Amino acid sequence: MKSTTYHIEGGDGVELFVRDGGNEDGPPILFIHGWSQHHLCWTKQFEGPLAETYRLVAIDLRGHGASDMHDDPEYYLHSKSWADDIAAVIETCEMDRPLVVAWSLGGRIALDYLHHYGCDDISGLALVGASIMPASDPSVQAKRRPDVIAEGMYSDDQRVALSATIAFVKGCFASTLSKMDLATMVGFNMLVPPHIRKASRLREPDYEPDFEAVTCPVSLFWGDADKLVFREMIDETLKAIPHGKLIPFSGTGHAPFWERSEQFDAHLAEFARETLGVN
Repeated sequence: MKSTTYHIEGGDGVELFVRDGGNEDGPPILFIHGWSQHHLCWTKQFEGPLAETYRLVAIDLRGHGASDMHDDPEYYLHSKSWADDIAAVIETCEMDRPLVVAWSLGGRIALDYLHHYGCDDISGLALVGASIMPASDPSVQAKRRPDVIAEGMYSDDQRVALSATIAFVKGCFASTLSKMDLATMVGFNMLVPPHIRKASRLREPDYEPDFEAVTCPVSLFWGDADKLVFREMIDETLKAIPHGKLIPFSGTGHAPFWERSEQFDAHLAEFARETLGVN
């Protein structure tokens, strides 16, 4: 399937990179990637069966990929800025109540959007490896391994940052990546400057009140071998969403859309049929 790319203006005047593909006349799905990642993490979805039915839009978050990278940490610290980015994508790209698919940190950004804009302009929310529990929670810290805590990725020493990035990317998967996939993912992770990684990851707003106000359908896509988001983190998130649904992936890590792309796409298509009204 062909896709087009362009830039739009997000919050604070930040220019955001957009990839727009799939069926241009199909119901819209908006993909939001995770921390230190890139819109290319959704490549298998853009090249798979979802693209035949749905219009697929993926962005590079502010400070990531081909979007603007401002040095001032203020651009990454405020919930409203991230929310305005998502609102700008939905409006500028003329997406009619899209299904939002948000991975890891992207889940926080989707909740930033819901906090400031509510559910009226989206049809549903698919959280992938995302939780309302903050990374600083003692129970989270006690279980997370050093490779996925990845503090070395904040370092200005490129040797340290590169070593930490390689370990982090490997830690996101339960299976072994091919050499090409590992190289590609390390490459686009390294596009994000250390100070942006730090500023965007360490903010921890309280999202639980926002979940209580969510009226759209919500599904949690989670790999049971995830080293970043544990079962108790998922359980806490489900408690906060009265109508939330868990879609587990056995033996899968933090990125089920990559490790189990066919299974992931099938479940996402089912959820999209429910939320977007596709027969």
